[in-house]
Amino acid sequence: MEQIDTRHPSADFLTSIDIHTLLPQQEPFVMVGRLIGYDEKNTITATEVREDNIFVDDGLFSASGLVENIAQTCATRIGYVNKYILRKGIQIGFIGAIRNMEICRLPKIGETIITHVEVLEDVFGMTLAQATVRVDREVVATTEMKIAVKNENE
Repeated sequence: MEQIDTRHPSADFLTSIDIHTLLPQQEPFVMVGRLIGYDEKNTITATEVREDNIFVDDGLFSASGLVENIAQTCATRIGYVNKYILRKGIQIGFIGAIRNMEICRLPKIGETIITHVEVLEDVFGMTLAQATVRVDREVVATTEMKIAVKNENE
């Protein structure tokens, strides 16, 4: 069996992962489609905006949906690290703060959003990340988000 470098995974390996195995959220509250990029500082997800999504209203993915998509991209990173690198279970995370949120436009049904989260700091269970959401090459939203992770002992 081929050995996989989980710290520098291939795109094929990442896209083969069932996103549900990385997240504490389950349907209908899963707001990320698949993991398409990971390294120590960066996580990238791709998500098709579907008509049946609970955050779609009048054909558009709402601002709340974008916030949850960004938070779940952060959660995907934590889930990936826990499962494939640290070999432990899923941890619950909470949005601690959102700063400088700018929404240029709301994505439409049928569009695929690519969410790139870059970790700026990761200290004592608190992660500060810079996020950019794109449709094709167009930036549709940016923000900084702090995510707090609940200790397993709490």
